[in-house]
Amino acid sequence: MPFQKSKPIRMCIACRERFAQSSLVRLQCVEHSITAFQGQGRSFYLCLECAHSEKVDRVLVRQCRGGAKVQLLSQLKEIVSNVR
Repeated sequence: MPFQKSKPIRMCIACRERFAQSSLVRLQCVEHSITAFQGQGRSFYLCLECAHSEKVDRVLVRQCRGGAKVQLLSQLKEIVSNVR
């Protein structure tokens, strides 16, 4: 019986549930704005359900430490629309 490699599991920062890494969106905060992960620095994961929910705004402001809520939400919607 061959060895089965397990898939990486990551946690969504909004709902705190664990998902396969491939089903989450990986983001990072750069100078109080949200961008898709560039390959360097700290990042966080968000599931697509939470990206479209109302509770994500408080989590994003906390994660980006001081970014404007309206700006962060518009950046998130733009990134998520490009992912799909």
